[in-house]
Amino acid sequence: MTDPTVPGLHPDIAADSPALLHQVHGRRGYALSYHRMFQAHAPALLEAYDAYYQQLTLRPRALSDAAKETVWIALQAATREGHGMIHLKRAEVAGLTPDDISDSLAIAAAVETWTVLEFGDHHWRTWTPLAAAIPRYLRIFAASRGGIAEATAEITAITCHAARRTHTAMKLHLPRAFAAGATAGQVAEALSFMLLPAGGPCLIDAVQAWAEAHEADPSLPSPYAPA
Repeated sequence: MTDPTVPGLHPDIAADSPALLHQVHGRRGYALSYHRMFQAHAPALLEAYDAYYQQLTLRPRALSDAAKETVWIALQAATREGHGMIHLKRAEVAGLTPDDISDSLAIAAAVETWTVLEFGDHHWRTWTPLAAAIPRYLRIFAASRGGIAEATAEITAITCHAARRTHTAMKLHLPRAFAAGATAGQVAEALSFMLLPAGGPCLIDAVQAWAEAHEADPSLPSPYAPA
């Protein structure tokens, strides 16, 4: 049976499906169309991918469940990825309220205001320089986070900017995140989620931007130094 609300989502699979597909379904509560395709044509890939996905987001790492889903919701909005309804459901299980979920979305929206303010710096710098835009952007961002904890909101903004390749703003949020109590492990975990909706090349650029921020200010944690 296919869930009509989520294209490609198969919450129930046939009883005679291979054991690996049942395991994938059991760990997630669903099986996607490409899981079934991998099972049919590349079962070893499905097994490896299932192990990777468990490490990526199912098993606890540095972020709390609530913070993790806050990042996921905003990241998917930033990348316009509508297939991630499961993260809203996981957010509810993690204790996020509808207001919290809306605040997550609002952070992604606030991130997008950066490109408008940056446009002013590129084209009308005499009147609207970036130096004047930054405090305005930060006021918009502060209003967007609502009840989300400061460190989580900063990590979420870093990830959304990374996904949109607005690295100047990503670098703006990095010291703010660490000052608010975020750890390098938490930032690294949040950025790693980009591999699914944004892809490896986007993550390459994001980690490089973080490394550049560290080189400019060695007091910031490096992306390459273990916690």
